[in-house]
Amino acid sequence: MSDNKLILVAACAFGLEAIVKRELIALGYSPRVSQPGRVSFDGDWEAVCRTNLWLRTADRVLVEVQRFPAPDFEALFETIKAFDYSQFLPADAKFPVVGKTRLSKLTSLPAIQRSTKKALVESLLHFHKATTLDESGELYKVEVALLNDEATITIDTTGDSLHKRGYRKLMGPAPIKQTLAAAMVDLTVWKPERVFVDPFCGTGTIPIEAAMMGMKIAPGINRDFSASDWRQIGFDIWKKTRDEARDSIDRDVKMQILAADTDEESLSMARYHARLAGVESQIRFEQKPFESLEHDQQYGCLVTNPPYGERLQQQEELIPLYEQFPAVMQKLPTWSLFVITSYDRFEKVIEKRATRRRKLFNGRLECTYFQFLGPRPPKGFFDGVPELNLVETAAKTTAAPLGQTRGLSLAEQLGEAAQESVTPISSPQINYKQVSNVQPVFDGLQDKDREQAQLFTNRLKKRARHLRRWPTRRGITCLRIYERDIPEIPLVVDRYEDAIHITEYERPHQRSLSRHSAWLQLMKTTAAEALNVPVEQVFLKRRQKRRQGDQYEKIGDRKKMRTVSEGGLKFLVNLSDYVDTGLFLDHRSTRAMVREQAQGKSFLNLFAYTGSFSVYAADGGAIETTTVDLSKNYLAWAQENLKLNGLDGPQHQFVSSDSIEFLEKAVRDPSQRFDLVVVDPPTFSNSKRTEDDWDVQEQHVEMLTLVSQVLNPHGVVYFSTNFRKFKPRLKELSQFESIEISNMTVPEDFRNRKIHRCWKMSLVAP
Repeated sequence: MSDNKLILVAACAFGLEAIVKRELIALGYSPRVSQPGRVSFDGDWEAVCRTNLWLRTADRVLVEVQRFPAPDFEALFETIKAFDYSQFLPADAKFPVVGKTRLSKLTSLPAIQRSTKKALVESLLHFHKATTLDESGELYKVEVALLNDEATITIDTTGDSLHKRGYRKLMGPAPIKQTLAAAMVDLTVWKPERVFVDPFCGTGTIPIEAAMMGMKIAPGINRDFSASDWRQIGFDIWKKTRDEARDSIDRDVKMQILAADTDEESLSMARYHARLAGVESQIRFEQKPFESLEHDQQYGCLVTNPPYGERLQQQEELIPLYEQFPAVMQKLPTWSLFVITSYDRFEKVIEKRATRRRKLFNGRLECTYFQFLGPRPPKGFFDGVPELNLVETAAKTTAAPLGQTRGLSLAEQLGEAAQESVTPISSPQINYKQVSNVQPVFDGLQDKDREQAQLFTNRLKKRARHLRRWPTRRGITCLRIYERDIPEIPLVVDRYEDAIHITEYERPHQRSLSRHSAWLQLMKTTAAEALNVPVEQVFLKRRQKRRQGDQYEKIGDRKKMRTVSEGGLKFLVNLSDYVDTGLFLDHRSTRAMVREQAQGKSFLNLFAYTGSFSVYAADGGAIETTTVDLSKNYLAWAQENLKLNGLDGPQHQFVSSDSIEFLEKAVRDPSQRFDLVVVDPPTFSNSKRTEDDWDVQEQHVEMLTLVSQVLNPHGVVYFSTNFRKFKPRLKELSQFESIEISNMTVPEDFRNRKIHRCWKMSLVAP
């Protein structure tokens, strides 16, 4: 039987036929695409074993037994009955029949399956010379497929789909099929000598498939198939093909594969899966955000399956993530990028057309595989290049046999993997001069950008010289250095002691998204050099125009808090996660005024943010302070600021509330009266915790009217706003004597004297 010639079919997902064909050629066969999703080739029973073990992108291997016209049930039944199926199906075989039909006269699947089953029984009874078929033996799944009135009868040799390699025991969110992951790797220019990075690795499927390719591990080496016990094949053929597969594994290959993700639980699963697949020594797993991805090796491949929502609203929410691709690739100018997503506007978002694109299916979800090919490495580039030891061989053990993991809990299965130490890869600075002779995938810097960098350098150095003396004399360590001084460079640069905080303000320009990302990186390094600060201590953010919403926008989650000093006090700031850092430098002088007047006073801080005014008031001798903000996170931050200065105690109250709601309650409570009040509201706010939106222009009269009702007769209110178009309606606030003191409250390091407007308000004597 082993010499019998067979017609075999490698079934696969639509779009993968060419890759399956290429795999079969590499195995020594002569394939032909018979129809979408099917690649036929001639072979024998040994070919059944080899292709089941080695095909990475096919779903299953079928034996095509018959193909014939079937315009009616009689033709279907009689043709099958007349064929000798005993050479394929033993007398005791289990042979369930499944079917499908398309563009054919026979449309009833149940009837087609019944007719096929009955005909098979008749054939087997006749050719086996049997009287009964007990179906107690091995499984032979039969499929009858009708297309254009032509029937094809196949027998499945695989069983569970070939994407089930045996190593992926745990499921994370939105998993990608192993066969699709292998196809993605196959469609790249990656070779084991190149760096391979997946920044959204999830449970590790794509990097694991790449490592298995690099080590020449047969994807089916650790699993069984329907045909594993078939008598036609026999134990010796299976043993021979499995032994050949084991002997072909290259355990000495050195690869640089980095798998990153922000979710530690997914990474724990990925490490566990890599161990089961036998490739744990080849993959470096690291928890890190996509935007921080860097690498000092050239001509690598970034291959990934980033998050993508199936609904339009979910997809739109992912646009900020997709917009980071040009910035990341700017740091990898010689690399190639390969991204699969169902979001069809991906190219528009990143402002770059792919070199190639291919329609693929992730399950039933139609996706596009975008391929951005980077520059070709010079001839001999990888010859003699010293290997970077980026891959730790922390675990030398091979994958456990599949049966040994059964019955273990999730915690037990993840336990060992979760305890592994992970040493972060350094974040090298790319030397663009070394790669200036190549054309990167995404547009890079132009001469005009470098000219602007020189102007920026000159301006920063001039400002630093100008601000060299007076801040030191006054004990000021946090100050503004640059504030959109040059219109073409719309940045704001603040110094927080030994760190620099840069904010970009939107302004029309002609740069593409990728070139603009490179421009921002250039301005960041320029600021670091001009102000003599390590680039790691420079934090760059973008402030976009917003019609509504909380001004204290969160943009990261690195949680890098640091302590800075101002006016002899200490404050926690976060330079990495928020557009606003936690300490508004433009109110430095206003805070000092509050401290001077706080002795023996009852102090109220509305829209308190991180409570810096409360700290100053407490330090100035306020007998009690009340700090009001809707955000519990910011109130906790405010409490930490007070504790940091040894000023905490029961006399300092923190209230999580909308400020107007707080005032409405305070008006009805005679015990809630204050001598000193600070009102520094956002321009707009539409918090989900309140029914009404806040608009400072529309509601400042209502707010200050309520403040006047909780203010003691000789009390003082400091009201401030950053809304540039603000028009105070003082005539409607006749209960106050109001004096604008903006020229006194804007510090001298602020070039923009209209950064805020501030009024000192006191009740008119009766």
